[in-house]
Amino acid sequence: MPHAARPTVTLHDVAAAAGVSVSTASRVLGGSSRTVAPEYQERVLAAAATLRYTADASARAMRRASDSITLIVDDLTTPSIGMVVAAMEREARTAGAFVTVSSTGGTPDRQLETVRRLRALRPRAIVLTSSRLDADLVGGRLLGELRAYERDGGRVVIVGDTDMPFDSISFDNHAAARALGAYVAETGHREVVILAGDVARANVTTRATGFIEGLRAGGVAPDSIRVVHCEVSRRGGSEAIRGSLGGFTDVDAVLAANDLIAVGAMSALRAAGVSVPADVSVTGFDDIQLAVDVMPRLTTVALPLADAGAEAIRLAVREGTEPAHLTMSGHLVVRDSALPRTRPR
Repeated sequence: MPHAARPTVTLHDVAAAAGVSVSTASRVLGGSSRTVAPEYQERVLAAAATLRYTADASARAMRRASDSITLIVDDLTTPSIGMVVAAMEREARTAGAFVTVSSTGGTPDRQLETVRRLRALRPRAIVLTSSRLDADLVGGRLLGELRAYERDGGRVVIVGDTDMPFDSISFDNHAAARALGAYVAETGHREVVILAGDVARANVTTRATGFIEGLRAGGVAPDSIRVVHCEVSRRGGSEAIRGSLGGFTDVDAVLAANDLIAVGAMSALRAAGVSVPADVSVTGFDDIQLAVDVMPRLTTVALPLADAGAEAIRLAVREGTEPAHLTMSGHLVVRDSALPRTRPR
């Protein structure tokens, strides 16, 4: 009479019995070259022996075949993302991994579909970067996919604002923007245009709010602050200025939500015969390489974008099980595009 089939023991069962993460159990039982603390290794091996766990050879081969860390971004063409990716690649090499990149255009449906497809490729970790990723996106399905991927032994890191229960790195856009607005006010500017970018983008919207608070705290009247929304690009800044030129008689400062918008604004002002900074000061945000390549060099807020990229990789390969939530701050960089105003208004 045939014996009853022994219940299948999974890697999740072993990890639970050993009190470690699935990724740690996988490294011990899957022959990974990555070091696991001796106490964890002993616990995993003991649990596997007690439960009579047998690793599936094909699944183990799949785990070994992919040591990639996948970055999912909104837009690959922006210089700020280029800084993040370069730093990720440098840090990944030190961890014996490599970085692949996918672009979604920032739409929740494409983010969801990208995660679904990537799960089948079994990357070592998924890093998502976006201005904001909420747990209720697409009815909570994105969160569900990421949790399922994590249960399978992967790790999730989010670079941007989020309420999801994964490792995350965010930027204090509001405080840095408030400091820039205060600086512009303190240097005598009293008629200001804010090029606020796309209202649907959380990071630039937060910056615009910070600009306004800093300006008002520095004495700029509310009715002397105009907010203009535009595409978050060099073209967006240029078109916003061209569309507002008729009202530029008294404006003495333009605050842009990022450096690309600021560079486009300076180009349009120059084409209209308006001198920067003699007639109008212009500021940006991010401190990409272009900020020091343009003339005049751009006054801006420097965000630690490279640091965020490197830290995202360190989080992706660490052993800890509790999510880490880091906030990085920017700082004001004063260059040539903003000139103190001493003339009476």
